[in-house]
Amino acid sequence: MAGHSQYKNIMHRKGRQDKMRSKIFSKLSREITVAAKAGIPDPSANSRLRLAIQNARAENLPKDNIERAIKKASGADGANYENIRYEGYGPSGVAVIVEALTDNRARTAPAVRSYFAKFGGNLGETGSVSFMFNKVGEVIYPLNKATADAMMDAAIDAGADDATADGHHSIICTFESMNEVAQALAAKFGEAESVKAIWKPTVMAPITEFEKAETLMKLVDMLEEDDDVQHVFINAEFSDDVAAKLNPPEE
Repeated sequence: MAGHSQYKNIMHRKGRQDKMRSKIFSKLSREITVAAKAGIPDPSANSRLRLAIQNARAENLPKDNIERAIKKASGADGANYENIRYEGYGPSGVAVIVEALTDNRARTAPAVRSYFAKFGGNLGETGSVSFMFNKVGEVIYPLNKATADAMMDAAIDAGADDATADGHHSIICTFESMNEVAQALAAKFGEAESVKAIWKPTVMAPITEFEKAETLMKLVDMLEEDDDVQHVFINAEFSDDVAAKLNPPEE
């Protein structure tokens, strides 16, 4: 979907990834620890841990960090994290889903609420915006792995619903079939860049004014800078000129 692709491209705009690198590493390590603690610390027998490690490698998380995160899961003094989803409306009525991994709800909820309020949004109840999204699985491959037609054919054979090529190959499948689809594609193309569950919007909120888009992205940036926030999803669909201003070409 156009809005989803635009959002991912803007999230990788120049300079932002370097600024977020240490936080990205911290979030990836936390997910590995939680995955290892939820099952067993063996990726071959723990699918969640296997995917967490795969996604960490895609972001170049050092091997030592991965091993430390797994070992941390067996520590007696390790924190107990829980997955929490927050939903609300950002500026311009854009629907926002925030996935957090926290060991302290009393810290995370007020922080998330304050970010929404700062940029003219409102945090709602669970279910207040998720009806405008579908929770699906997404498998990412670099474009040089295959032609668009070859990837589409392989994705359909693997049981996926769709595949697009816009900066990278994005294969969409049901959340329930994500592991099976990823394994089938890995047998043909090797390990994917990432395999994860996403909230894909089914209802879009058009944004045609740069100032409104900029305010929205400031909210997203602030949310993603919070150590407890793992993922942020929005249903904004930026006009071409707004998207270009938000994500100028690298010099």
